[in-house]
Amino acid sequence: MSTIKAQPVGSPTRDQDREWTSLEAIEVTKRYGDVAALAGFSLTVARGEIVGLVGHNGAGKTTFVEVVSGLIRPDSGVVLIDGRPPAQARGQIGISPQHIALYPPITVREHLRLFGGIAGLRRQALRTEIDDLATGLHLTGFLDRPAGVLSGGQQRRTQAAVALIHRPSLLLLDEPTAGADPETRQALLNVVKQRAGEGAAIIYTTHYLNELTDLQATIAVARRGRIIARGSSAELLEGLPGEVRVAFADEVVQVSTTDPTTALVELLKGTDRQVESVELRRPDLDDLYHSLAVTDVD
Repeated sequence: MSTIKAQPVGSPTRDQDREWTSLEAIEVTKRYGDVAALAGFSLTVARGEIVGLVGHNGAGKTTFVEVVSGLIRPDSGVVLIDGRPPAQARGQIGISPQHIALYPPITVREHLRLFGGIAGLRRQALRTEIDDLATGLHLTGFLDRPAGVLSGGQQRRTQAAVALIHRPSLLLLDEPTAGADPETRQALLNVVKQRAGEGAAIIYTTHYLNELTDLQATIAVARRGRIIARGSSAELLEGLPGEVRVAFADEVVQVSTTDPTTALVELLKGTDRQVESVELRRPDLDDLYHSLAVTDVD
């Protein structure tokens, strides 16, 4: 089995970098009876960084988001947002939960006015933010419709807009495109990239690993309530095997290898069989996820 190279996890942020860190979580634990939802979960996110938080259902992703947002308290550990605990930094947090959490009778515009007002936006500033989000997330055509009559994709965009309306320094997006159509997905990804470019720290949990490539996110892999690998895609993919697939006239040969080019040369060397197609697939985030998911790290 290939060795996964990853940055150390569980270490506090260095003092000289602390001013650039929006989120710092150290050895966070949370139990529900005999179940350890978080078991020493450590993660730091810098300003302007998008962290793709991935892992199987039950890995602790949603519980961690709830702890950081202040919805639940951890049993132990430290969580700081711009140097303050969640209870003192709620105005700096924007959260889009995994499940739709909108008020069916009120319109999209009313949602944005309500939550923008709670965050302290008034008059022209609030109108400007609503207009910007309506354009960026393609909300214009249904701003004055009740949330309860919207399609699933429209509700997803509305929920994301509620999280974004006050331009928080920390965004928690928990499966924001689950079940969304391609238009919804791309519109949201574009806005997320824009907000990161403006300096927001973003945690983005997803099962759609190709989205993390689009977002140029760093990766944090969760398993059994803690982070088991952390780094850039390039760092985490180093050493993982890709695949060579050669279709001859009489058979298809597939080889798993860390050096696809050399493997292809070996497959073709000295053969006089007719080659119908050749495919070289380098390792991607799906390979990383499955490799780590099946590795016993305990």
